[in-house]
Amino acid sequence: MDDSLLQPHDPYASLRISSYRWYILSTFTMTLAAQIQGVVVSWQIYDITRDPLSLGLMGLAEALPYISIALFAGHVADRRDRRRISLSSLALLVVCSVSLLLLSLLASPRADSAMHRGVWPFYVVIFLSGIARSFLQPARQALGAEIVPRELYPNAVAWRSSTWQTAAVAGPALGGLLYGFTSPSFAYAVDAALMIVALFAFAAIAYVPRGQRANESSVSESLRTGIHFVLREPVLLGAMTLDLFSVLLGGAEALLPVFADQILNAGPEGLGILRAAPAAGATLMSLYLAHQRPFRRAGRALLNSVAVFAVCIIGFGLSKSFLLSLVLLAISGMADNVSVVVRSTLLQVLTPEHLLGRVSSVNAIFIGSSNELGAFESGVAARFLGTVTSVVLGGVASLSVVGIVARRIPSLRRLGAIERARRDL
Repeated sequence: MDDSLLQPHDPYASLRISSYRWYILSTFTMTLAAQIQGVVVSWQIYDITRDPLSLGLMGLAEALPYISIALFAGHVADRRDRRRISLSSLALLVVCSVSLLLLSLLASPRADSAMHRGVWPFYVVIFLSGIARSFLQPARQALGAEIVPRELYPNAVAWRSSTWQTAAVAGPALGGLLYGFTSPSFAYAVDAALMIVALFAFAAIAYVPRGQRANESSVSESLRTGIHFVLREPVLLGAMTLDLFSVLLGGAEALLPVFADQILNAGPEGLGILRAAPAAGATLMSLYLAHQRPFRRAGRALLNSVAVFAVCIIGFGLSKSFLLSLVLLAISGMADNVSVVVRSTLLQVLTPEHLLGRVSSVNAIFIGSSNELGAFESGVAARFLGTVTSVVLGGVASLSVVGIVARRIPSLRRLGAIERARRDL
């Protein structure tokens, strides 16, 4: 019998580490700020243009720099101080938040014209935030794996996911309320203040790099090493591919302003609640997972969770009821959280520490950019096919991807307990 099964399970083991608590606080406040910002910017841009394609262009504005820089950012994260990279990225995100506040203040005297000069300044800020996030993602994720022991990775991932999802519940709801009952400028001020807290919380992390740093002779060799590692790990590649296409094809979040305005008649306050619903479901699931032992059949759990996610997206696209839409989005968030925990644990358990930055950057291209590219795809599809049709067809396509991945990668389908996976490669 596995000795780990005889040991008492401590659901708070990773949180007993001081640096990880600062890490969690920074993650929470940054995510809260980003979610507030996302609701306010998306509603402002849609209110200006009344065009769903403009919402897709928001995703494209962030995805282009994110994808272009991600692999190089992973290379940098494996060769430089990950704490310093993360702090620099967070500082740029603070600048972006303050810039949105200034743009809103300049626009407020002529709110009726809603910035006649166009929405391009917002897209510029979103583009810069994509650059910051591209460097932040691999450096922060790799650093998070360094400040906790490997045997605590499943627990640490569950708490990190729980923290992120909790902020993702409160952020959209708070953003919608701030926009509806105060002003965009006040909402951006709250966003900037929270981002500053995230910066200082991360600065409080006591970080001593561990593990072998990359020693490749060139940047291209370094990048190839990270890519080849992922390609040689079919389970990890399958998990990334599954999440990429499910989010890319089944992403309805970018079109929520259209649903809130034209289909569900909920306004900006309703938009905030709709944006919060998936994260609310994910929070409940992540809290449950943090108090449980890791999955015994992780592969099956991953495939089933993505299938449930796709079915919920189809139902949401067909729903005309605000309450039913909330329920479906919440369930989709629960299912998505299972996928996040399994994939993130796989990445941290299977990847040697000196490759964590580059492998995290590959994961960022697969996963992080899929949200923004999914937003662009949804906006284009909604323009030409209609909002409801685009969401329903995207859900059907996501469901098809689950079947293809399950059939083509049997090792993922048969994957058991992740904590038994190979630790050192």
